[in-house]
Amino acid sequence: MAKTKPEKTIKRKIQFEYHSPDASEVTVVGDFNQWDPKKHIMQKKATGDWATTTMIPPGTYEYKFLVDGHWVEDPGNPEIRQNCFGTHNNILKVS
Repeated sequence: MAKTKPEKTIKRKIQFEYHSPDASEVTVVGDFNQWDPKKHIMQKKATGDWATTTMIPPGTYEYKFLVDGHWVEDPGNPEIRQNCFGTHNNILKVS
């Protein structure tokens, strides 16, 4: 019997953006990176926008921005879900 190769999970390129000209550090954290603030540190552009791009497998994820140590919802994404802390996380659906 021949062995079959495991299926490769096709990841999708996802770009996150956040506008905060006065911030000194912005990261995106969520289910897709085990809520690790060191995995997706965003880069600041001259416009005051922060951005990062990452590859994420299909699925539904919760996430938030961490702006200078404060949790912030994504103002560009109205899809939210209440979390266990009584605040909200944004929902990201990757197809």
